[in-house]
Amino acid sequence: MALTIEVARHAGVCYGVERALTLAAEAARESRGPVRTLGPLIHNPLVVSELEHAGVTVADRVEEVDAGTVIIRAHGVVPQVVDRAERLGLTVLDATCPYVKKVHMAAEKLVREGYQLIVVGESGHPEVEGIMGHADERARVVSTPADLDAIELSRKVGVVVQTTQTVGALSSIVSALLSRTSELRVINTICAATQERQDSAAELAARVDVMIVVGGKNSGNTRRLAQICQMGCAHTHHIEDSSELEASWFTGVEHIGVTAGASTPAAHIDRAVEKIRALTEAR
Repeated sequence: MALTIEVARHAGVCYGVERALTLAAEAARESRGPVRTLGPLIHNPLVVSELEHAGVTVADRVEEVDAGTVIIRAHGVVPQVVDRAERLGLTVLDATCPYVKKVHMAAEKLVREGYQLIVVGESGHPEVEGIMGHADERARVVSTPADLDAIELSRKVGVVVQTTQTVGALSSIVSALLSRTSELRVINTICAATQERQDSAAELAARVDVMIVVGGKNSGNTRRLAQICQMGCAHTHHIEDSSELEASWFTGVEHIGVTAGASTPAAHIDRAVEKIRALTEAR
């Protein structure tokens, strides 16, 4: 049987990342002054390096920028960051993913209506920090049901979710909350694109001999894809760049699956597929 390479039906950049990359490319071409992103635009080191070559560099803090344009990363920021940038006279280009903005609005709504906010997500993740900036001092971040044990819960609890979380993670925490509060309001803010990529990856991983996941190792959604694939295919490898692929991974296999995180451009997927072909064509 001939070797086949199959790319997951849903893989690679989502709408929010595509939009952020387009805005950054336009700023690089059209802005007269320097262009900086506040933190990495997306969680993909290769893309960040490509942007730097195009003239879009990274600043960790607004205070590091004294002129020109600052781009708000796709993950969003706390409102105070935008305020500081505008007070400094900088041109602010907001590349926050529209779906992340929906989480901000949902968090503000729940807080305004008197709910104690629980954010299901990764503590310290830039998206989660941005969400917390739209909440109040009672808001808490949880990633597992066990995290709830350290929180004094109110009678009214509201829940939002980091856009790249899994339905399973949300469900387990909601189940734990049901017996601990008298009123629970859940707004499912998981991005549809995330769910599509996870479902496609799981379906493909169950059918192949080897699974390759392409994307930043600092990307939460890509790491989750790798974890999902690992459950269906023991021979799963998470790479950032095609140069990491090894011929030994494909010895004796007939069906290779490829997927990629929502911050992985199509060109990076294509390079991985081409490298796999090159490594296996002599067999």
